[in-house]
Amino acid sequence: MSHAILLEQLDTGALWSVARGLARNAADYKAHLASCDLPRRNDYDGRGTLSEEALSEFAKWFLKICLDQVAFMESLIQPEDLRVRISLWAQEQIRLGKLPPKARDVLDAIQYRGELPRRALVEIVGTGERQARRIASSLVELGAVTSDSARAPLRLAFPATLASCWMPGLFPDKPTRQA
Repeated sequence: MSHAILLEQLDTGALWSVARGLARNAADYKAHLASCDLPRRNDYDGRGTLSEEALSEFAKWFLKICLDQVAFMESLIQPEDLRVRISLWAQEQIRLGKLPPKARDVLDAIQYRGELPRRALVEIVGTGERQARRIASSLVELGAVTSDSARAPLRLAFPATLASCWMPGLFPDKPTRQA
């Protein structure tokens, strides 16, 4: 609910999410919520039956989490650092034979231009039209780029499957199970 309201009110384009911060601080989050349900402590603790002081503390904590998440996403989306991570990923995929050799050049061009018209592919990869289409298709298949149609420009997709490579730390680590 908080994410939806912040998304609507701040028009962030879902670039950051308070849910990540809450998930990383689940114990504190639950403790703050529980303290908001405590009865009023004294005559200076609001007018209702519940603690206004605890609600105020929760609000301050919640806003700190929001600011932390904005700062975290800002650090992840530094253009040069992001470009290097995507380039290293592409290089590894090329080495593994999952992407054609010029795919990295296409990803670089998309990052610099924001989107890449398909007619520019031939010039960027320096091959024929068929090879250029094959490179674009391989990037789409891996989820690295997307397009509204077969003729529409290409743009980065940022799929969840590549988040750990392109944006490390975006999702909280899964807790390890102890026997």
